[in-house]
Amino acid sequence: MKCPLPLLILLLLHLLAAVSTAQDFDFFYFVQQWPGSYCDTKRSCCYPKTGKPAADFGIHGLWPNNNDGSYPSNCDPDSPYDQSKIRDLIPTMQAKWPTLACPSGDGSAFWKHEWEKHGTCSESILNQHSYFNTTLNLKKQVDLLGILRGAGIEPDGGFYSVDSITGAIRDATGFTPGIECNVDESSNSQLYQIYICVDTNAGDLIECPVYPRSKCSSRIEFPPF
Repeated sequence: MKCPLPLLILLLLHLLAAVSTAQDFDFFYFVQQWPGSYCDTKRSCCYPKTGKPAADFGIHGLWPNNNDGSYPSNCDPDSPYDQSKIRDLIPTMQAKWPTLACPSGDGSAFWKHEWEKHGTCSESILNQHSYFNTTLNLKKQVDLLGILRGAGIEPDGGFYSVDSITGAIRDATGFTPGIECNVDESSNSQLYQIYICVDTNAGDLIECPVYPRSKCSSRIEFPPF
């Protein structure tokens, strides 16, 4: 039986829409944040209910992004965060992806936000479990604190050039990171977040097509935690 032309057109439009949303981004930002800089602000922080996290870079998220600097968000309201799907990852996430927001929490609100805002935009590649597991594996691959310490850059309250931080990470990974700063209560510029770019399969590090906007001084503080 022949399909009426209007119905055929409608089916083709649905198919094109599905294809266009299958991978509607160009790369991922893998973002890690330094807890000492998160807490050393006027807003301060709250340790999670599991206690003070380790003095290490924590995961902020894995964010689909476009080459022009824009990014998709909240792509699938029909795919809400479901912690039962990542039950096996929770202990590792509490250690490597801790929340520092106030009031103190168990991390679930943070992870819910990351999945629903960013993770749902990569659903054609990563389901909910693989989204979080892949991000944890990237954390293993990119040991920022170890890299910086290997270059003599310590979280000791000292000031280091942005070029030396960037260079140390580039030498270790082969790719240039993006550096984001915030300011402490004395208005010192400090190392806050580090962006590493990853391909659309979330498997390989790549050179960033575009870097996040951030105002850093030429020398920035690396505060203790």
